[in-house]
Amino acid sequence: MRYPPSLLEEIKARLPVSGVVGKRVRLVKAGREWKGLSPFNAEKTPSFYVNDQKGFYHCFSSGKHGDIFSFLIETEGVAFPEAVERLAAEAGVPLPASTPEMAREEARRNDLYEVVELAAAFFEATLAANAGREARAYLERRGIGGRTRQHFRLGYAPDDRFALRDHLAQKGVPREAMIEAGLLIAHEDTAVPYDRFRDRVMFPIHDRRGRVIAFGGRAMSAEVSAKYLNSSETPLFHKGRVLYNHHNARKPAADRGTVIAVEGYVDVIAMTMAGFAHAVAPLGTALTGDQLTLLWRMADEPILCFDGDAAGQRAAFRAIDVILPQLAPGKSVRFALLPEGQDPDDLFRAGGAEAIAAVLERAHPLSDMLWAREADATPLDTPERRAALERRLAESVGQIADETLRRHYRADVLNRLRALLPSTPARGDGRQQWNGPQGGDARAGAFRGGGRRDPRRGGRAEAFATSPAVPPRASPALANHPLFSPGRGESPREALIVLGLLAHPALLHQLAEDIAALDFSGPLAAGLRARLLELVAEGISDHAGIRDRLERAGLADRVARLAQVMVPSERWVLTANGAPDDILAAIRQAVTLQRRTRTLHTELRAAQNALAEDYSEANLAWLIDVQAQVTSLDGAEADVDAPGMGAEAGG
Repeated sequence: MRYPPSLLEEIKARLPVSGVVGKRVRLVKAGREWKGLSPFNAEKTPSFYVNDQKGFYHCFSSGKHGDIFSFLIETEGVAFPEAVERLAAEAGVPLPASTPEMAREEARRNDLYEVVELAAAFFEATLAANAGREARAYLERRGIGGRTRQHFRLGYAPDDRFALRDHLAQKGVPREAMIEAGLLIAHEDTAVPYDRFRDRVMFPIHDRRGRVIAFGGRAMSAEVSAKYLNSSETPLFHKGRVLYNHHNARKPAADRGTVIAVEGYVDVIAMTMAGFAHAVAPLGTALTGDQLTLLWRMADEPILCFDGDAAGQRAAFRAIDVILPQLAPGKSVRFALLPEGQDPDDLFRAGGAEAIAAVLERAHPLSDMLWAREADATPLDTPERRAALERRLAESVGQIADETLRRHYRADVLNRLRALLPSTPARGDGRQQWNGPQGGDARAGAFRGGGRRDPRRGGRAEAFATSPAVPPRASPALANHPLFSPGRGESPREALIVLGLLAHPALLHQLAEDIAALDFSGPLAAGLRARLLELVAEGISDHAGIRDRLERAGLADRVARLAQVMVPSERWVLTANGAPDDILAAIRQAVTLQRRTRTLHTELRAAQNALAEDYSEANLAWLIDVQAQVTSLDGAEADVDAPGMGAEAGG
């Protein structure tokens, strides 16, 4: 549900940031603020600051910034509604009352939670009793001991059509509630509803808050057609929107900065026993878009770990089509492919945690998997087959919604396609010559093609074609442009931003988050920016105090050197008598241009690479477009002038 801003403000007013953060980070007083070691990065010198007056924290080492709600989300992996509920309870702030319809629906859901919890307790007790003797023996053979069974609340459904039904009836649970919770099977042609799960090891499925919402059951009899059986869809459970072990994995995933998705219940348990507690699994289905969203809330680059057989490979390839449309800058996945014929449980029992860690370390990026899927589909020994590969790749890349990311993938694909060509001199017009295959199977795939074989992976070929290094072919004028060679010295724009804030440190309170996130190329500007933010975070926000600390730190010379880089017409920003609104606008514009510059720098290189690989009209048009944006950006730079200067120049 949506929470009114007044409610959120009341919670924040009652809970100081230092009180919430201090439960996880050891804070010490630093002037008007608190400081401590970053909870997001390993460090020895504190770079994490909390300001109760302003109601936020800022981590200089990671750039993370936020309030008490975002802190819980970042450090514990909870969703926003849960963060609000927890902090509201801590602050003693009642949440808004629901409508009568919402109240009835919530009461109905709460009743179902109780029913499913009773069923989970019944299955647990049955596993521990004499009726669960064979199920316990099976789990022991899989290396799943008593403590692990208790941690995951494993159980056993007896081989009886009415055992659970009768047990819940004795607890006063109506038959309709059992059916709605997915515990009984009831059809029009079934006179008496009966237990859905019989003679199965039971794996309770929890929601993100740790409440049991459904079950997965593994058949004990080899004669049963469905080896694994999940609960049916219920008001509590939609299997495409849930991850097994999500509730246990959230905090370990937040601590490690990653999450591992495996294929099944026992795989998750094996990973946890091996020390990888940040493991989850879909529920017997292919990865869904909703599940991918859940993974991305836990980590920016989840690892998808698939079994080392043909089915695992197909599952990995199917996942690509789910992932591509949802890709965004900074959000991707990696693929860990197990040795042939093994799942995580097999690998753990055979090689221990070290074997699993080795597989995870070799996880492949999505771009490698996309190439492997398409290039491995057919030999590439004729122009027609290579053209078909190019079309398949183009169709796949076309699924990416984000335009910038789509361009980067297109450039990566062009690099890989170019690698299929023999190393021959380019023609005078810049076009590559094709001299035909060099003999043998020209297949470029990674799974059945002629890649190197790695003995650690049970003989599976895993030679992924990587992007070759293609030197950009820039014109002399473009090569000398500061966008294309940003590391040659200090940037006048970066000097304006840093020295402008040094002259007017009060503006840092408005711009701190934007400034901390900027990508600087000049070492002087980057170093002074970091020091300036640290001083302000320590409570030193007046111009004289900051100047004094910089001089005592021996940084005055760096300030003077950076001042020499500034464009003379922009030095009005440093004056004390300038209009505050004009100065703020000038610095904001410089920040915007800096952010846009770095984006264009990346895109310009991609366009140059693409044109070097394929001298086509489309790639030439792309490069011309980026060059036009560079020129436009240079023109925008001239707008950072003192107010009125344009009129004087023209008068």
